[in-house]
Amino acid sequence: MTKPISSNAHGLLDYPGGIALIAAPWIFGFSDVGGAAVTVPIVIGAVILAQSLFTDYRLSLARLVPMPAHLGLDALAGAFLALTPLIFDTTDDGTGAWLPHVIVGIGLIIGALLTRPVSGVRWDVRHTPGHHAHV
Repeated sequence: MTKPISSNAHGLLDYPGGIALIAAPWIFGFSDVGGAAVTVPIVIGAVILAQSLFTDYRLSLARLVPMPAHLGLDALAGAFLALTPLIFDTTDDGTGAWLPHVIVGIGLIIGALLTRPVSGVRWDVRHTPGHHAHV
């Protein structure tokens, strides 16, 4: 079975996803809970943004992290995020403080599993359609 998400599509989701995780405590209204419930999504969002800047796909600044490593880190981050309510015992802080962690964490894992682990197409002006390189 071919995985349905290309590395390019995955890259398009990484940046808004990272920003949304950083903003999650305010978006979902649990910023007043404090502690790990607030800190973990912010840190994971920042890690996703930083990792995206260095992953080997079209939307990065430097292609240093191979796509399979990126996907592995996404899956690990997703598992940690999903388990945050149990690890840090935040289940008593109300559903709004732990359910987003679980849903987004599972989403990160699914995204990692459904993304093709091949790096993005290289942008090389010599091979761009319609461009004739002068040597």
